[in-house]
Amino acid sequence: MRGYSIKKGHKPDLHAILKNHFGVDGDVEQGMDFVANGIGKVHIKRDKSVLIIDTEPVAGVSGSVDIIKNWNDFLFEVTGRTSKERKKLMEKEAKKK
Repeated sequence: MRGYSIKKGHKPDLHAILKNHFGVDGDVEQGMDFVANGIGKVHIKRDKSVLIIDTEPVAGVSGSVDIIKNWNDFLFEVTGRTSKERKKLMEKEAKKK
């Protein structure tokens, strides 16, 4: 399970972004589950300015470049941070612990 902080001032429309990338509908504020092609089972919930995502890969799935790109594009749209920015933030928080 990972928490992705949403960049200050960034106001994503999570419902539209989920519909666009994965074709799913649900209430992110309450938490929702869906299956993403190439990723597996995904549980996603928004808690104030943090998006909590838990993934559970299904057996026999291999991640192609398109799947990884779609996932990174999704995370960029919802957090307002690039993969490089997300990595730096996670490393910074890991050092605190």
